[in-house]
Amino acid sequence: MCRLLAYLGSPVSLEPLLYQPEHSLIVQSYQPKEMLSGVVNADGFGIGWYDLQKDSEPFTYRNTLPIWNDVNLPSLSRYVASSCILGYVRSATPGQALDFSNCQPFKYERLLFIHNGRIDNFHQTVYRTKRTKLSDELYQYIRGTTDSEHIFASLLNQWLANPGKSLEQALHTTLLMVAELAETHQTYMSANVVISDGTSLIASRFSTKSPAPSLYWSVNEPSFPQSVIIASEPLFAGNWTSFPQNSIISVGADCDIRIEQI
Repeated sequence: MCRLLAYLGSPVSLEPLLYQPEHSLIVQSYQPKEMLSGVVNADGFGIGWYDLQKDSEPFTYRNTLPIWNDVNLPSLSRYVASSCILGYVRSATPGQALDFSNCQPFKYERLLFIHNGRIDNFHQTVYRTKRTKLSDELYQYIRGTTDSEHIFASLLNQWLANPGKSLEQALHTTLLMVAELAETHQTYMSANVVISDGTSLIASRFSTKSPAPSLYWSVNEPSFPQSVIIASEPLFAGNWTSFPQNSIISVGADCDIRIEQI
């Protein structure tokens, strides 16, 4: 069911986040502890980050290889540094294609998006209805076949169609809409989501059946001062807090955490 990671705070290279922790994202790709389905996350990965000096669109590095098999990532991880980083390892839903179009993070202008969860039997249930609700622009935006990218498109649809809405509000509305669609089609959905514009993190832990996939946050750890880390599983022994079930958490540049129940 995939594993995800997000970081916001003092600039740091990728290596301390991806490789050095005892239960890093690399380790979680082949030895996860809290996945509700699947055994390993070997169906590709992706890393997204923002330039420290420029107000530009984020960068992504994605591959369909298992993350432990990418020979370029260790060197890249020592070179790239950022104050906002998102990472993701994929466990593909059976029947979903293993290709770049389905690798996260997904990107729209300055936004990065990662999702851990599923809409069960997505293509047999809510797929067609969900697509008909999108604007022409966002209908054409979708390149892959995953429920994850369609959730992101629905979120963008809400946000762009309602300029007064914050991303938190758009995410809240989107999750409830998808949950209602799932109920109508007699299926279930879960959506641990992280979305960022480079200066903030907005994350949800949400599911229409209990328990929701695991998600934690940690603030100002000794190895990562003045920062917040969000992860599917704790990366190391420390002061990790489990997200409340069915909640949205917002993290600003000051690393202050705000919690909203859905």
